[in-house]
Amino acid sequence: MLKIGGATVNQIPFDWNHNTTNIIDAITEGIRQEVKILCLPELCITGYGCEDLFLSEWLSERAWQELLRIREHCQNITVSVGLPIRMNGITYNGACVISNKIIQGITLKQNLARDGVHYEPRWFNAWQKNETRDIVYGGEPITVGDLMYTIDGVRMGFEICEDAWRKHNRPGYRLYERGVDLILNPSASHYAMGKSLLREDEVVNEGSSKFNCVYVFANLLGNEAGRMIYDGDIIIGQKGKLVAVNKRLSYQPFNVLATEVNFQDPSKTEALISADIKERNEEVTQALSLALFDYVRKSKANGFVLSLSGGADSSICAVMVAEMVKRAVAELGWEKTKTILRLNPQTEHWKAAVGQILTCAYQGTRNSSTDTFEAAHTLALSVGAGFHRWDIDEEVSSYSQKIARAIGRELKWETDDITLQNIQARSRSPIIWMLANVKRAVLLTTSNRSEGDVGYATMDGDTSGSLAPIAGLSKIFILQWLRWAEEALQHEGLNPVNNLQPTAELRPLERQQTDESDLMPYRVLAEIEKHAIQDRKSPVQVFEAMRGDHEPETLKRHLKKFFTLWAANQWKRERLAPAFHLDDINVDPRSWCRFPILSSGFADELAQLNAL
Repeated sequence: MLKIGGATVNQIPFDWNHNTTNIIDAITEGIRQEVKILCLPELCITGYGCEDLFLSEWLSERAWQELLRIREHCQNITVSVGLPIRMNGITYNGACVISNKIIQGITLKQNLARDGVHYEPRWFNAWQKNETRDIVYGGEPITVGDLMYTIDGVRMGFEICEDAWRKHNRPGYRLYERGVDLILNPSASHYAMGKSLLREDEVVNEGSSKFNCVYVFANLLGNEAGRMIYDGDIIIGQKGKLVAVNKRLSYQPFNVLATEVNFQDPSKTEALISADIKERNEEVTQALSLALFDYVRKSKANGFVLSLSGGADSSICAVMVAEMVKRAVAELGWEKTKTILRLNPQTEHWKAAVGQILTCAYQGTRNSSTDTFEAAHTLALSVGAGFHRWDIDEEVSSYSQKIARAIGRELKWETDDITLQNIQARSRSPIIWMLANVKRAVLLTTSNRSEGDVGYATMDGDTSGSLAPIAGLSKIFILQWLRWAEEALQHEGLNPVNNLQPTAELRPLERQQTDESDLMPYRVLAEIEKHAIQDRKSPVQVFEAMRGDHEPETLKRHLKKFFTLWAANQWKRERLAPAFHLDDINVDPRSWCRFPILSSGFADELAQLNAL
């Protein structure tokens, strides 16, 4: 029997003392648990999100100095630690093996992630399979490349994150030919709904079965650099069966999961019971609340400010901040939570804590309804948030009168519909920003992914903010999540919100404005998005895929609107506040989907659609 394990750490890009402390603490805990082989995540010394700093010389040099500090804490244990290695002006992604304070070698990543949120080929070169090299690095002779190690009689090799997702080029095939017993997979695998199950099945179970070995997967944890969330997944499998899975999305700075493994007789390896939850609503709640917690503490802000309209989007933001507080207290305890969030030392209830962390304002106009005010007020009271109300009609009137004088005519709904809607949204921006400045808080913007698809938002209005926590979620998901949260999380204050029809409330009330009448049914929009953006189909291809479930001419109108608005509004998506990545798809061009600001607008493609 040999005790092996994985460790997850919550890092910050090139925050050397913070990162190294977390790594050393994890190693110390591993030693306390008598772990013999411990896998830490990919690039854990620097953090995965250093971006173009990976191209500098100094970053890798400093990471090496930190590695030497870490080495001194590796007594009676073998540890793999991730860091960038720069040789002859080229950066590689490495996993360094330290055994009993001696560097055994550095395995270099062979497959670089280049799709979706990943841009690794910009910073790193892929290492060639079967190639090794003896170098002098930091004054020490070291072997790097495609390596195998023998530790306590166990033959060990690596697949580093993306290596394991390449079905036909996995290093595991070559390791199997060399008689591998144990594969370590240090990863920086971003969170997305349901992705943990894919890792368990396609990486760990499949890898340990195909390569007839024990497999350890160890992922980064938390909101490291602003957009990506890492769930801290640690998974151990043996010959096609899960042996241990940790509870993900922890608020702790590090976690260690280890178990005794019998390499000769797998039937004697005892499987640990996992407390991890895979249900998507709960999973997203954990991910988003942890991301907010990390964002506010790492940015050193005093909390959050939110324009709370009583609608679905701002309401989910408010509830997630409340869940952030409740979950932090449940895991860390009151004293640690109060210290991290800089709360009043006398605080003893989560609602009182939310009141110090979250300030909301309902910014009404003559077009706002009593229903939305009551929904906003009820929700704010139910979670303990600070709440203000003011009207902006005076500001709207002042702007409108100035323009009317400039152009020599009055503005009317019949001729200036979009202008009169936008000025209301924009008039809300300066004052809510002012409140955020006074509070020294992060201003949350409430744009969702469905609005991002079609530009259904006012730039410098409802898009104002420094963080867009739900911009990676579709409106369909948000609406069902709110209904779930009212029951499952006992947020009864959501009841008025869940009984409202989504509306921007920017036209006069008698015009009965709703989001779906302005756009199309949200379910149709989500289906088009899946085909057009995620699957990258043309308008005609989307029509063929959907026509069996929709009236053809109506579907054509929806498709024309979607593709026209998508193409016209890329400039808006370029200006959205940083967004968390939470689903398989994201329309943030800085993390998932890039599109030209100027284009034909699918003119020929829509003409082909009309001709059908």
